[in-house]
Amino acid sequence: MGITIEHVGKQFGDYAALQDIRLEVRQGELLALLGPSGSGKTTLLRIIAGLEHADRGRVLLDGEDAAGLSVQARRAGFVFQHYALFRHLDVADNIAFGLRVRRGAQRWPETRIRARVEELLALVQLEGLGGRYPAQLSGGQRQRVALARALAIEPRVLLLDEPFGALDAQVRRDLRRWLRELHDRTGLTTLFVTHDQEEALELADRVAILNGGKLEQVGTPAEIYDAPASPFIYSFVGAVNRLPAHWHQGELRAEGGTLSPGGRAGGEGAAELFVRPEDLRVDPAGHGWPATVLSGQRNGPRLRLRAELAGSGREVEVELPAHEAGYAAGQRLHLVPARFGWFPANVDGAGGGMAASGT
Repeated sequence: MGITIEHVGKQFGDYAALQDIRLEVRQGELLALLGPSGSGKTTLLRIIAGLEHADRGRVLLDGEDAAGLSVQARRAGFVFQHYALFRHLDVADNIAFGLRVRRGAQRWPETRIRARVEELLALVQLEGLGGRYPAQLSGGQRQRVALARALAIEPRVLLLDEPFGALDAQVRRDLRRWLRELHDRTGLTTLFVTHDQEEALELADRVAILNGGKLEQVGTPAEIYDAPASPFIYSFVGAVNRLPAHWHQGELRAEGGTLSPGGRAGGEGAAELFVRPEDLRVDPAGHGWPATVLSGQRNGPRLRLRAELAGSGREVEVELPAHEAGYAAGQRLHLVPARFGWFPANVDGAGGGMAASGT
């Protein structure tokens, strides 16, 4: 099922939870709704499911206005962060619940319901656990049961609201890989709410970033990370160094050096420079910004340095391959931004650019 969101707005008293949201969710894709707490992502998910009503705009499900459709008629499988399993029902009965509450011609025979439950237990890799109760399962297993229950009704769309938020880091990583494989097997249109950037970038075909009830950018994980549309996205998705800069006569200057915008249109006046830690290179020839190492920390295959720029005294983070270890506190070096972004100073929206560069 494809989903079209047209100019959707939602108020809670004086608080604007959503402001003029326009978004196309393609059939069969996994789209992550990413943003900080209070950005409106869960509200948008609940409006699609029919659990909330938009004050303005409309939601189209395969071209049909969803305003006249009940929650059941939308056939959305919803998975909550805290599972919402029935503690007094075993795993099999939890999965079958949505099928057993159907009435009339929509109610399946019990033999078909049991067959569907067994099929789903195999799909979520919980064969043989149908007789257990939720309290007898791990957190990861409970979330798989919640997903199986959502899939039991043969939904047209799968909606997941922070489904791994209550799990520890290793279980989250394992379930992320499993969910991606499950999505590829089922082909269901899936919307996935998260505030975890790593989760969104690893799982999704595309990512929609919300902030303060507004949609800031939609794109593939690579587009979101490599070409952020605003200073907020640059800072929210991945680590970044922010430095003051200045455009003058077509040149972008920062920390006493001139940066090449790589053929992109320039600006005039004050600007902000954005350089990710992995895009700062150590130049053995002594070109670039002189700096002094403050500290270094090994993190698996990467080395993270804190360095102080000689010209301004500002601190930057530098991320290097671990084989380049050996930098000690007090050591002097020169840094060159291999890639950078810039935006006019004191603006929140688009208008900047990305470039490969040398100083």
